[in-house]
Amino acid sequence: MADRSSGRTHRVPGRRRLLPGVTLGALLLGAWAGLGTAGALRADAPEVPDGPTAGPPKAYSTALPFDLPPTGQLRRSDRLVFAHYFTPYPLSLDNEPAERDYYTRNYLTPDGEKGKHRAYGGLLRDRPLPAAPEPGNWELAHLRQEVRTARDAGLDGFTLDLLSETGRHRDRAELLLQAAHEEDPGFRIQLMPDMTALATATPASLADFLARLARHPSAHRLPDGRLVVSPFKAEEKEPDWWRTAMRELETRHGIRTALVPLFLDFTAERERYAPISHGFAEWGARSPGRQAGAGADAARAHRLGKVWMHPVSVQDARPNQGVYDEAGNTETLRASWEAAIDSDADWVQLTTWNDYSEGTHIAPSLHNGHAYLDLSSYYLTRFKTGTWPKILRDTLYLTSRVQFVDDVPPTARQPRVIRPRAGTATPRDAVEVLSFLTAPADVRTRTGSTSAGYRAPGGVHARLLPLRTGHSSATAVRAGTATTTVTSRYPVRRPVDRQDLQYYAVTSGRGRR
Repeated sequence: MADRSSGRTHRVPGRRRLLPGVTLGALLLGAWAGLGTAGALRADAPEVPDGPTAGPPKAYSTALPFDLPPTGQLRRSDRLVFAHYFTPYPLSLDNEPAERDYYTRNYLTPDGEKGKHRAYGGLLRDRPLPAAPEPGNWELAHLRQEVRTARDAGLDGFTLDLLSETGRHRDRAELLLQAAHEEDPGFRIQLMPDMTALATATPASLADFLARLARHPSAHRLPDGRLVVSPFKAEEKEPDWWRTAMRELETRHGIRTALVPLFLDFTAERERYAPISHGFAEWGARSPGRQAGAGADAARAHRLGKVWMHPVSVQDARPNQGVYDEAGNTETLRASWEAAIDSDADWVQLTTWNDYSEGTHIAPSLHNGHAYLDLSSYYLTRFKTGTWPKILRDTLYLTSRVQFVDDVPPTARQPRVIRPRAGTATPRDAVEVLSFLTAPADVRTRTGSTSAGYRAPGGVHARLLPLRTGHSSATAVRAGTATTTVTSRYPVRRPVDRQDLQYYAVTSGRGRR
């Protein structure tokens, strides 16, 4: 059994509805303008529209160290990759200019929302990459943009976290289903009722809610027509409760269900759900050493004749809960992808696409650009095609924190300190250079005022350097010529006025012209 202790314990931050604005401010525009744009194949794979067959946009492909296969080719794989979509954090909450929108005014500052997040230095440490305001139905336009971004990275769809049977989160969920169908009919939305938020739902009320969403053609169905339902924290309800909900869906709404329960911890006791389940899933861990046991989890699901949806994650840092996991730069992302591949998982869920309150986001963001999503496209290609893609362009990924883990702000600035989760890896202060090279090359590095270098092999290679104040950079040099270079966009500073324990990432690929 994998050691899992990163399950969610909080849900939706309070927020009022806001009026839309019309223009994008220049303050954040300048910070992100340089970031750029966004198993084996089987003949009997589910029939879904191929989508674009010529591959992702050129600007996207050239940002990667390899050529991402066309969408149509990736969709012919029976292995599916989803990203967990969290409705509280769309691209924009109000269509206002980025320098004064709701994220900037209320989530990124300690004084936002009348100071309710002051004790832990503000609700968020990062935000979605600012999007240009849209006329008309801007929420739909932004959701279509997110679908497009995920599709162009090779994803098959979103697992949609359903937080409420009524209200703004239900409305945004329906709008995402609409956006997916309008943008790309082959992009799937897998319904994931969140049982931490829907704990008081009845089988009948949940069936009615799911039936309403299932009217949308983008709702994920199996080739036999069954609606896939993958409840988050399914263990909140007993198997008989889910059996009743499934019966309600079929008898009152004519909808047959393929249940794929997601557990916070996939223990042997969860086998009680096997008779009613099409597959199993787990939320997963956020530290590299805690990926052990993934093979056993997948093997247990397969022994029971079930599909296994494997969790892949980047990191986890939660200011409002006062806890973080040591992700080891990109180690957790790489280890969890390799575990999905080695365990012969059927599906993957990236946890998460956009939960900025837990710092688990893989979607393009202000601080990370596309770096984590670009990295996932490499492993996704291996997962779906069975072959590691050939590296065609030297590319460097640089990750580090922007402060030292032991630096604590004055109590007056942040009374509640964020501490490592019990059992996580030992926190470290390191810069990681992750190189994707077509052939061996010298890598020249600079961390703060210190210069160094090393010989890196062709292929994928990770090297750790000491964290120092200031910016970090790395350049690949072959035959005396620099082939690619990357520089951190945010410096390491001390002292600090609040804790920010996420790893920031940048890629040299997005600087190519």
